[in-house]
Amino acid sequence: MRTAHTRTHPHTPAPASDIDHGGWAAMNTSTPQRTGSARAESALRGWLLHGLPRSDARTTGPHHEEAPGHQHSWWQVMCLTGVDYFSTLGYQPGIAALAAGALSPVATLLLVALTLFGALPTYRAVARESPNGLGSLSMLENLLPGWRGKLLVLFLLGFVATAFIVTITLSAADATAHVLHNPFVPEALTGWQVPVTLVLIAALGGVFLLGFGEAISIAVVLVALYLALNVVVVGVAVEHVLTEPALVGRWHTTLTTEHTSPIAMIAVSLYVMPKLALGLSGFETGVAVMPLVKGDPARRVAGARKLLTTAALIMSGFLITSSFATTVLIPHEEFAEGGKANGRALAYLAHEFLGDWFGTAYDVSTIAILWFAGASALAGLLNIVPRYLPRYGMAPDWSRATRPMVLVFTAVSFAITLFFNADVESQGGAYATGVLALILSAAVAVTLSAWTAGRRRAAVPSGVISLIFAYATVANIIERPDGLVIALLFVLAIVITSLVSRATRSTELRVTRISLDDAARRFINEAGEIHLIANEPHARDCKEYVDKAREAWELHRLRTAEGLIFLEVTVPDASEFESELRVVGEERHGFRVLRMESPTIANSIAALLLYLRDETGKTPHVYYHWAAEGNPIGALLRYLVFGGGDIPPLTREVLRQAEPDPVRRPLVHVG
Repeated sequence: MRTAHTRTHPHTPAPASDIDHGGWAAMNTSTPQRTGSARAESALRGWLLHGLPRSDARTTGPHHEEAPGHQHSWWQVMCLTGVDYFSTLGYQPGIAALAAGALSPVATLLLVALTLFGALPTYRAVARESPNGLGSLSMLENLLPGWRGKLLVLFLLGFVATAFIVTITLSAADATAHVLHNPFVPEALTGWQVPVTLVLIAALGGVFLLGFGEAISIAVVLVALYLALNVVVVGVAVEHVLTEPALVGRWHTTLTTEHTSPIAMIAVSLYVMPKLALGLSGFETGVAVMPLVKGDPARRVAGARKLLTTAALIMSGFLITSSFATTVLIPHEEFAEGGKANGRALAYLAHEFLGDWFGTAYDVSTIAILWFAGASALAGLLNIVPRYLPRYGMAPDWSRATRPMVLVFTAVSFAITLFFNADVESQGGAYATGVLALILSAAVAVTLSAWTAGRRRAAVPSGVISLIFAYATVANIIERPDGLVIALLFVLAIVITSLVSRATRSTELRVTRISLDDAARRFINEAGEIHLIANEPHARDCKEYVDKAREAWELHRLRTAEGLIFLEVTVPDASEFESELRVVGEERHGFRVLRMESPTIANSIAALLLYLRDETGKTPHVYYHWAAEGNPIGALLRYLVFGGGDIPPLTREVLRQAEPDPVRRPLVHVG
């Protein structure tokens, strides 16, 4: 038995295992004398891996099936999203002014239109399709089953990592800008942008190492305070604009001198619009936190759609007013690097019109929400890794623990900060690349979902939105390719790590649960010794089973009267890593047959043998016909990709690793 027929079926996640895998592998109970350094190393390892879930459990992230006690009203969850989304007001107006100059308000209007008529409808549709918060990546995975979907998810995870990591570094850099530009901060700290940013990132990682829960109450306070202060600052700024018509006249003169017609303004606005994509962040986070919304799936979807709509409307209002006020009131040279408004345009206005004490309060509020935006991004990364990679078998076991991953993400954030010299504006391209790629993937997922469901008319608007975001993504990459470089480096690291992990974990049992139907259980109970004949199913006619029974006699001297049971495994989707085995018994042409489906043949047979041993107290035997010839490397690749390969030695190796005691190990016979 070398390979199996392959067919596809809809992906259905298996439940957590109710089998004690510890009973499948005997543990060495000897405790050798350990030195002090060994004890310290063991204590450090225990601390790092604290909270590591059981290896036999399906890990789907901390938001999976949240208990009702941990759910909240949609507006409270909106604040958790808002620390990421609303915090971009700290740097968005300044970046828009640098990118578009006097045209910034017009370009921002187009960005708001894209938000309300592009990103918002897209993510409202994603929320409807993904009530458990798996988002557009899960939609694409389901639309493209097998390896195609998983490889696409691995590729997109590189852009997810780019968006979230740069959220951490850019937010920390902008928080540092607010610290260093405050008039009460000593001038001796001037030029300390990189060290202060690294300290903020290290502090963020330290908080997560100590333990960081879902602090929605903190998010509510921060968002409420920050938005209230922004209402004051923007309101005062707009009042100054309205009471000084000369300022508006000067801005209008500059605008019409640089751009002679409305068509030219729109064209230039479309050209610079990708640089303003920072104002679109937060939508993917809004979907990811859906399980925290109170209610059943229907109410959760309704709450999430209210969350997304309300956040988009609030942000759109602030983007329009803040862009207009900052462009009119702040000299353009102050937006450039080294200027007082660089990365902190609204803070500049707060100090200018409301005094340094109010400005300092605004700085503290901005620093807090920017720092908390980094916390939200890091929490998102810690949620995404166990949601996908371990389920694919494409992450080391320790990646399911929080603290090692915090150290990894913190180290990567340090590297990104040093690469960009903690500059806010220069990181905008990388951030925009990640954000636009995520929104593009969501728009494509919504389009494909509607098309495959037969709703062709509904697919047209989302298809148009996909084209717009495709343009924005490509234009941003051409203008500032550093974001794509970083994303591709993340993709390369994820793919290499995933493939190595998949290979090294390939001989695990990879079974979450085993169940036998009544017929299968009767076959096992009525058997004396358990003799399973591995059969690759083909026609499944009388001749096939007669020939297999004759082969069992010729190779192993087994008679049909000795209670032979044929065992057949089919591979529905070899890209899956774990599976639940449902063993079905049936009689065909006078022979007893056990049938089951699994992503890998060898692992599932080994798991069944161990299960039968523990259930019956007997040592099961499995019999193969050695038909494997050819390059062993090719057999290994067939095993890793298609779940087949050279089954007999692979079955024995899985059994050897799962059961170290040869006396208790089920027997594999090859003829």
